[in-house]
Amino acid sequence: MRSSRTTDTLPAASSLVRRRALRAVSLLLAGGLALTGCAADVAPTSGTASPSATSDSSSSTAADPKMTSSTTTQGTISSTAAAAEAFLATLSDEQRDTVLYDYDDATKTTSWSNFPVTFVQRAGLNLADLTDEQKTAALAVLQALLSDEAYDTVSGIMGGDEYLQQNSSSTEQSLGQYYIAFFGDPSDTGAFEVQFGGHHLGINATLDGAMDAITFAPTHLGVQPAVYTDANGNEVRPFDGIYTDAFAFFDSLTGEQQATLTSGDVSMCAPGDACDFDAGAGLTGADLTDAQKQLLLDLIANWSGIADEQTTAGSRAKIEATLDDTVIAWSGETTYDMSSGDGISFSISGPNVYVAFQAQQGSAGADVDGVSTSGWGHVHTIYRDPTNDYANSVTQQTASGMGGGSGPAGGPPGGGTPPNGGPPR
Repeated sequence: MRSSRTTDTLPAASSLVRRRALRAVSLLLAGGLALTGCAADVAPTSGTASPSATSDSSSSTAADPKMTSSTTTQGTISSTAAAAEAFLATLSDEQRDTVLYDYDDATKTTSWSNFPVTFVQRAGLNLADLTDEQKTAALAVLQALLSDEAYDTVSGIMGGDEYLQQNSSSTEQSLGQYYIAFFGDPSDTGAFEVQFGGHHLGINATLDGAMDAITFAPTHLGVQPAVYTDANGNEVRPFDGIYTDAFAFFDSLTGEQQATLTSGDVSMCAPGDACDFDAGAGLTGADLTDAQKQLLLDLIANWSGIADEQTTAGSRAKIEATLDDTVIAWSGETTYDMSSGDGISFSISGPNVYVAFQAQQGSAGADVDGVSTSGWGHVHTIYRDPTNDYANSVTQQTASGMGGGSGPAGGPPGGGTPPNGGPPR
């Protein structure tokens, strides 16, 4: 995953300022998630940051326990297991029982979604119910698991939900609520899964010390809004790296290739679905030059490459091996300009990778004056591995009702029709 970057059409702050802005978001989250519990019980807070959020990250290691990212798979597994054990040590016996599941518990397949918590209940503990010490320890698990860039993106996603909770007209009670759960006992010698998520985030990371392997399939990354201003007045763009990589790939194509790409079938394999991963029509990896293939792999790495360098290289090699049989389809805008049009949707479907990127046409009631919360500004994505979802630990459950990403009678919660059949909200 890349760090956020600027574009010609949307000038932004420098990368240093943006990184500090994202760090400020993580500081606010570490110290302030208790402010963002159920909206029915807690009034929205003002836009004023807490003292910890206003200081530079270099001045408060206690508030920002960011550790240097590991470069090896085993290093990530060991540091994540250690962080998980440290988090568990802060919990009561009752809390430990709530956050720990058997490795093969079927809840693993039904407790993540791209719908709000009010529609699909997450597993584990709600960070809004934890003490500041416990919340900091929980976020340290993510910090150990993810690369610096990926952690910044996740912090930005969570900060966007915080922004909507404080500034939008939404009555959605789940904004700002995030849950953490472990399937299996955290260990650097066996297998366990970290599940972390809320409305616009669903990370399922399986770590296996015996196999020296990490997989993030399936994972949901979403954003709403795509651009917002944090409490320090800094502009935050959590998906700028993804958008930039997507258009770097699109712009590398010839007119004929683009025509094939945009005539394809953009698909969505929703949470809970036992998908057949039918690729449909579109541009295939075999149609690409070597340079174009590398740009496509860079784009995919925003989902498959969010841990350490070794894990990222391994997943990239696996996907590259069958890239010729991978199909890419695209709909929507052809220029990265958030001031125009309704955004983009694309899917990448191959033997070893599935990515769906869907612009959601509608704000789901989370409107903010002067801020785009639809189309470009509201995106849901799903990453899955057709050969290795949940590291093959359980049989993926067939979708039913809310768990499969659909509302009553198969319709979306709150109504609305997403593009290409993708789920809304």
